[in-house]
Amino acid sequence: MTALHRRDFLRAAAASLAAASCSQPAATATSSLEPAMTKPVPPRLPVVFVSHGAPTLALDEKAGSDFARLAAALPRPRAILVISAHWLDSPPTLGTRTTRELYYDFSGFPDALYHVRYAAPAAAELADDLLRRMPALARDDERPWDHGVWVPLVHMYPQHDVPVLQISMPWRQTAKQMFELGKRLAALRDDGVLVLASGGAVHNLGRLDWNGGDQPAAWAANFEGWVRERLRAGDVDALLDYRSKAPDLELAHPSDDHFVPLLVALGAGVGAGPVSFPIEGWELGSLSRLAVRFG
Repeated sequence: MTALHRRDFLRAAAASLAAASCSQPAATATSSLEPAMTKPVPPRLPVVFVSHGAPTLALDEKAGSDFARLAAALPRPRAILVISAHWLDSPPTLGTRTTRELYYDFSGFPDALYHVRYAAPAAAELADDLLRRMPALARDDERPWDHGVWVPLVHMYPQHDVPVLQISMPWRQTAKQMFELGKRLAALRDDGVLVLASGGAVHNLGRLDWNGGDQPAAWAANFEGWVRERLRAGDVDALLDYRSKAPDLELAHPSDDHFVPLLVALGAGVGAGPVSFPIEGWELGSLSRLAVRFG
């Protein structure tokens, strides 16, 4: 898909996508020197936040290659837990435990997008584990994966061979509560689980620059730059107080549903190691492509 065509599709669907943002609908052989019952130790996983952009990213091999490189640089996860900006529900709720048809939670996009499939197994064992650890979690076994889940994963794990579980974004909770949710998920990293938060570092569909693209507006650069600086500095307090401290917040996030998954990732990534930005850049002047890796 050419950049021009993608831009046309984005223009046609920006309003409906903004409205849809809040919609609800391998074993390893043991060594002969090891005891027979010894289980392989899973790798310790970092935590990742991605800006998933528009749904058409699923059809864009060039932009998707950045996500493929990001995944290739990670240890191989045994499962993936995704927190998406497109499932806003409190208390935190676990989604489908079986592989289902995808949730195409948008309209006005090319027909090819509605034929994208992502048939990875559902991580039912991970769901059971989380319910044991966090009994207050709710369940919605009928809730399929929205595009905040499958759009990045079609590029990151294109073989559909890593089990996936989605947990809702408790949007109405405080920033501190969302951060604390992440801290409770942090132990999953030692069990080989990739905690993947999916949103957007800057997300204002009403201020897209249809004639530009690669150079961000000043307000967009200001906000993203502040987020980068606070992440590098490990300034958790400032990030949790973003509503009063972040510059140009109302322009960068008219609704902060795409920003707050970063707070969950921040909590899960505490103590994981240095922060890096494996994907950078802009689309249409105000749509950040920033990805953040903790550890």
